Amino acid sequence: MAESKPAHDEATLGHWSAELEGKEPEEILRWAIKQFQPGLTHACSFGGPSGMVILDMVMKIDPRVEVFYLDTDFLFPETYKLRDVCEARYNFKPIAFKSLITVAEQAQKYGEALWLRDPDACCNLRKVEPNQRALVGKTAWLSGIRRDQSETRREVRIVEWGSKFELVKIAPLAAWSEKQVWSYIMTHDVPYNELHDHNYPSIGCTNCTKPVNPGDDARAGRWQGLDKTECGIQEWSLIILGHEQCGQATSS
Repeated sequence: MAESKPAHDEATLGHWSAELEGKEPEEILRWAIKQFQPGLTHACSFGGPSGMVILDMVMKIDPRVEVFYLDTDFLFPETYKLRDVCEARYNFKPIAFKSLITVAEQAQKYGEALWLRDPDACCNLRKVEPNQRALVGKTAWLSGIRRDQSETRREVRIVEWGSKFELVKIAPLAAWSEKQVWSYIMTHDVPYNELHDHNYPSIGCTNCTKPVNPGDDARAGRWQGLDKTECGIQEWSLIILGHEQCGQATSS
């Protein structure tokens, strides 16, 4: 933990974010490491290309930054393979956070295929709650969220206060485009999920991720046929089995 807790008031966060606009992601990461390390953590899904870019940058700047991922028990084999490739390449061990209940226990308690009947509940059990535990005791977390990913993310700031997890969230690639992300990956030979080469621009769980047609929205393959666009980690409110768990965040 850092010796002194950084200011979390809106004015300070807004100032930080404004000061970092226009800066290169590496500059933002160096600032974040200086400001919040020790205690800074990177949420890497081993699915999205943005997370891989941040991982590569972080490992080159300060490999002591903790990296975690959410193991939902429904990750693609290609996702686990990428995790293993990154462990060997960067010589680190990402920390896995899993649901408090097994897949079998979930089926017994809530019924089979909960993700089809109540995908929000499934995501909360297998992603949001584990993410909460992953951030306990941290000073800030790095997210691969970008403004160009979807309409719901257009206004994301580089530095925000996430009321859902009560922690500062930093998005080093907020202003980057998909083209910039892939240019970095190609230039620096960054490992990426093989599913991207098979029409999977956005990768989540096996049950809720499908390939998309060329030209479709990058997240069109997530929760197809359902009125759902986010897993809950980036949404403004946290709903567990239909009951409100926490208040709305101003920008999470």
